[in-house]
Amino acid sequence: MNAWDLLLVDAHLATMRDGAPFGGIASGALGCKDGRIVFVDAMDRLPGKPDQLAARVESIGGKLVTPGLVDCHTHLVFAGNRAEEFDMRMNGKTYEEIARAGGGIVSTVRKTREASESELLAQSLPRARALRDDGVTTVEIKSGYGLDTENEAKMLRVARRIGDELGISVRTTFLGAHALPAEFKDRQDEYIDEVCERMLPVIAGQKLADAVDAFCEHIAFTPEQIRRVFEAARKHGIPVKLHADQLSDLGGAALAAEFGALSADHLEYTDDAGARAMAKAGTVAVMLPAAFYVLRETKLPPIDRLREHRVPMAVASDVNPGTSPVLSLRHAMNMACTLFRMTPEEALRGATVNGARALGLNDRGVLEDGKRADFVVWSVQHPAELTYWIGGDLAHGVYVAGQRVV
Repeated sequence: MNAWDLLLVDAHLATMRDGAPFGGIASGALGCKDGRIVFVDAMDRLPGKPDQLAARVESIGGKLVTPGLVDCHTHLVFAGNRAEEFDMRMNGKTYEEIARAGGGIVSTVRKTREASESELLAQSLPRARALRDDGVTTVEIKSGYGLDTENEAKMLRVARRIGDELGISVRTTFLGAHALPAEFKDRQDEYIDEVCERMLPVIAGQKLADAVDAFCEHIAFTPEQIRRVFEAARKHGIPVKLHADQLSDLGGAALAAEFGALSADHLEYTDDAGARAMAKAGTVAVMLPAAFYVLRETKLPPIDRLREHRVPMAVASDVNPGTSPVLSLRHAMNMACTLFRMTPEEALRGATVNGARALGLNDRGVLEDGKRADFVVWSVQHPAELTYWIGGDLAHGVYVAGQRVV
């Protein structure tokens, strides 16, 4: 009687456990049963002959195996696109100028509100499929392009359906405080009332959100308004995240840490006090280099300061129609190295174990006994190749809970 469902042999394992670089094990083996990892070690430590241990044994000829990638910050559910705004930026307009002229987030809101749930799913599925086929097994998807109860709920339902359609894990985040909708022009506080007193109770009641997020910035909402959103989330028992310090330092990182946020994301303008607060709170710093690249920003996030204070750093794609139209988390990992000077190991850790931590998940992101059997077999030998190659079809097999989905 075979004890395991699947056993991979002749593998180069990047377990992402502490110790050796990348948690590497040469000539390794990975066994799983009932969706969980039951063995991860050198082949010569297998407790028996492979064909006696597992119902299915696959020799992968020295290919690399890593944990499944975790994309912990995306906005991939939306209708239409903003290619025309990209053209405007390339002709000299700034992100703020476009937003204040009625473009930016609110332009996507119009299109997303007009789309039916089935139309929104049809437009969003290819983006999610591209991420999955490039190694992503867990993806966070935010709302924030509906900005009213009906359309925010619609977005979150579509996000959940994507997980069912593609066989991957989806974590949903309510981002009602993303931008000010046109019907609340010049009435920010009233809109925050709407988010806290009407939208959030419905979203929470329908159990559509795993977290609550907000955008703390001059073109979005003030720290005081964000505080109200976070206090409302706390009343509903939902953890929080924050778009913080992307375009200016409003103390967003420290605010996120005060509420024990899972993560604070962007962080280009975060100061030392913010980094210290995040370290103390255990809040993950999520790096979003593709948005930095698309916006042609020059203010780098404080990577050395985050390292100094031992703030865990994640890397995410930030897939969205305006500032990060990237469909590969690996591409974002490359940008994290080339633009932010993160090491390949930091980038891969950011897209696995720290990405999972940024979603409050401790059952994945590392190849270890008892963890979910989410892993990727790559057609490369060294884990640095995942950040070295830009593009290309490198994922040989993508597995979720021990089942091959690609």
